Amino acid sequence: MTGIERANGHRPSGLLHLLDPTLKLAPHPSQDDLPFDLENALASVLRLSAEVPDEAFSARTLGTERQGNGIKIHDDNFILTIGYLVVDASRIVLNGRGGQEVEAELVGYSHETGMAIIHTSQPLDLPSLPIGSAADLKEKDSVIIAPYGTAQHAISGAVVSRREFAGSWEYMLERAIFTVPIHPNWSGAALIRSDGKLAGVGSLWVNDAERGKKDSQGNMFVPIDLLKPIYEDLITVGRAKGPMRPWLGMYTAEAMGRLFVSGTIPDGPSDTAGVEAGDLITGINDESASSLAEMYRLIWSSGEAGAEVVINLRRDGEDIDISVTSQSRYKFMDRRLRH
Repeated sequence: MTGIERANGHRPSGLLHLLDPTLKLAPHPSQDDLPFDLENALASVLRLSAEVPDEAFSARTLGTERQGNGIKIHDDNFILTIGYLVVDASRIVLNGRGGQEVEAELVGYSHETGMAIIHTSQPLDLPSLPIGSAADLKEKDSVIIAPYGTAQHAISGAVVSRREFAGSWEYMLERAIFTVPIHPNWSGAALIRSDGKLAGVGSLWVNDAERGKKDSQGNMFVPIDLLKPIYEDLITVGRAKGPMRPWLGMYTAEAMGRLFVSGTIPDGPSDTAGVEAGDLITGINDESASSLAEMYRLIWSSGEAGAEVVINLRRDGEDIDISVTSQSRYKFMDRRLRH
């Protein structure tokens, strides 16, 4: 795999020295302004640390040491977090209010949403954060961006955009939540509504939080509504039931209306088929694509995992077509884990 930088958000502590002044100057939530118990809400968010073996599937892109947050969402000690913090982890440690420290294990992961559920090895004497909805969240709505810690570690922010988000790693959300001001400890942080309920889980640091602005630093949150229909599947079988999307194992960059292969996963479908970093993608199955969203919709409409997907490419000035036998990302990860 070439040309791939470590994914956004896996080591937020590495940016704290750069962004700490932002946190200090940002507005913090006050109990006087809120209709719910702020201390209890914040106590439901835990510090999360994960260790990943060097040979793991995601180690090269996400690193072997990851820090962020987890949110206690159930009295049975199920913790919600963002998936890239814990995927492939050999050890997960949570720290909560009052010095509580427990180990946890990954029980469910959804690549389609980016969310993961972990379960603690011991009971946690902490409140759970009620699950709300982000369906009616709109621009200018007030929210609290809450990582582990006190009110001085949380930020009183606002939603500045609800829009489609497409990531280079074969990932797309229909109505992602974008907030400002930026929080330097966003990974797995809780997005709390004005009624004290959970609306989303922190995923990314972005430079275009406000629609149409190139220098608008903020955070992207995954709407909690995406968890509700798959929660029982995650805690019982480890992933959402149903057909699996075709996955190509390809990273794609979008610039000026053009799509470029920025890397492939070693031994993944695209790598095996001969796709190379630097290839210009002109279409999928002979249908043109000029954006990540267009490309993903074409790939995912090809059928279930295992479907043949023809990638139309331009390489060294020559148009070529490469047929890729797609796979299930989950089965590929399982196979790599066994090896």
